[in-house]
Amino acid sequence: MNDDAPNWEFKDRDIAILCELSNDPQLSSRELTDVLAETYDIDVSHVTVSESIRRMRDEGVFREAIIPNEEYYTFALFEFKFNPEHFADNWRDAMETIREDKHTLFFFLSDGEYQWKAVMMFRSHEQISRWIHEYYKDHGKVIANVRNTVVHNVLKFQTDPQIYEDLRETATENR
Repeated sequence: MNDDAPNWEFKDRDIAILCELSNDPQLSSRELTDVLAETYDIDVSHVTVSESIRRMRDEGVFREAIIPNEEYYTFALFEFKFNPEHFADNWRDAMETIREDKHTLFFFLSDGEYQWKAVMMFRSHEQISRWIHEYYKDHGKVIANVRNTVVHNVLKFQTDPQIYEDLRETATENR
């Protein structure tokens, strides 16, 4: 994952493309060209649309991920509390284990008592328990506690296209 923030000046076309891809990530550049013309009154070629998508992807404006249907996996939120006594010597290996684990979908740092958090995917509750057991065996010195919550009944899992309007407002303010 690239740690650098994208260096991108948004055009109305870019924001419209992001909105439409949020609605339907499978749209082809030709289909997007038609939608841009009909919905946004933006007249560009499908080559321009394709190039814009490629450049935004390369710059890191958006990320693409394949996320399995929740019927195939149990999603769980893991929260990690540290043992400060052994943190300095052991944190990196413990962090890299979580970050590189095949079960980890999303790993992030936060404030509060539990500063590492990860959304992970497992095939069963037993697999979750085994993972926690093995993690404590390998990294128990640095971890004071692991709190885990199984995610039931995912009711929304998408990016609303309207969120990109905030980018338009920011771009207008910076002009």
